Amino acid sequence: MTGIEALQSVQFVTVKGKRLAVLNAEDWEAFIEWAETLEDLQVARGALAELRAVGGDRKQAGWLERSPNVPLHDLHHS
Repeated sequence: MTGIEALQSVQFVTVKGKRLAVLNAEDWEAFIEWAETLEDLQVARGALAELRAVGGDRKQAGWLERSPNVPLHDLHHS
């Protein structure tokens, strides 16, 4: 389920005069995952724009060099 689908699954109830949005936990988790993905994309786009602004020079863009002894998947989880 996408974040949009999760939002579309919201049901509204009125309790003590307040209108509340209700969705099940599974849909909420899907929405959070979708929002986190959007945030990651925004960060990546910003980093790419910075890299392009300095002509692709990773060092000038402030990117750290990866040690050849550290697998990429280990960097993701640090």
